[in-house]
Amino acid sequence: MATYIHQLPDWPKFHWNYNLLAEQLAAVRYRQGRLIGRMEALGFPLRTEAVLHTLTLDVIKSSEIEGENLDKRQVRSSIARRLGMDIAGMVPSDRNVDGVVEMMLDATQNYEQPLTKERLFGWHAALFPTGYSGLAKIKVGAWRDDAKGPMQVSSGPIGRERVHFEAPAAARIEKEMAAFLDWFNANDGADPVLRAGIAHFWFVTIHPFDDGNGRIARAITDMMLARSEQSTQRFYSMSAQFRQERDDYYEMLEDAQKGNLDITEQLRWFLDCLDRAFDGVEDTLANILRKARFWENCANLPLNERQRLILNKLLDGFEGKLTSSKWAKLAKCSQDTASRDINDLISRGVLKKDAAGGRSTSYSLVEAE
Repeated sequence: MATYIHQLPDWPKFHWNYNLLAEQLAAVRYRQGRLIGRMEALGFPLRTEAVLHTLTLDVIKSSEIEGENLDKRQVRSSIARRLGMDIAGMVPSDRNVDGVVEMMLDATQNYEQPLTKERLFGWHAALFPTGYSGLAKIKVGAWRDDAKGPMQVSSGPIGRERVHFEAPAAARIEKEMAAFLDWFNANDGADPVLRAGIAHFWFVTIHPFDDGNGRIARAITDMMLARSEQSTQRFYSMSAQFRQERDDYYEMLEDAQKGNLDITEQLRWFLDCLDRAFDGVEDTLANILRKARFWENCANLPLNERQRLILNKLLDGFEGKLTSSKWAKLAKCSQDTASRDINDLISRGVLKKDAAGGRSTSYSLVEAE
């Protein structure tokens, strides 16, 4: 008797009740279209800022799901360099950051190109440039083997992992992935948004690599969503939504693996998740418009590069309180220079002193009120 769906005789012949999904799919498609229309109306500079914000969020949250916390400034800088964007406060980025960025950009910017085994191997090699995952050496740019035992898909901290299911044996991967890629690159008539949900679920079930399967699955999802929109521009993040709903996601995944090939409920969950991802765009749009208004108001002020750098950091969501010592460190200047920069902005009504004074004096944007 089969324990998991990939052991069923009809695997991978998924089916679903379209009538139960039609209304929900139509509502999601409507919101998707309106969102793209609104963003297109923003104008190029603001639209570019929205794309940069979304891609940065996508890379960071996709890695967070796997327990890896990437530096936001490095991710943002890496994306901007590869897209030819000129942004303030560019910093060097580590190889592991560049690898995730390269994979995500290849998936979304080159969405029309076929997904091949070689392309997936390239993504995997980019994710693990040293050949190690943490301290463990892994097979890079190749399908996994069962040398260390069956591939168990789990979540939770080390030592207290919860196993959700066991993936197909390594000997099956070549055949399984060939079937998946044939389906992905063909057009079976299903709506691309539904195909994005199917692709994610199917790939995660196969789990063809030693590590990095979740990040690659999310890149594949974004690739198919880009096909659904026929656009390289990303304005919402499914990875951020998956991160927010991680517990529900793993519960859904475990239930599905022990069920049958009717994936109606899995697709319903995916559409719900996508719909909630659209909600996050409102915050993105509000922040981008706020930032644009701020710089319009400051257009005639003679600001130096240090001031522009720190003001952008405040607008992008500076963590903690801004003090003169933090200013000096971030702007790579002396404490006296930092104090002059700050006092100049206070005199111009751009910054204000926070309530607490003395040695703990901190500053914030006047426009934040």
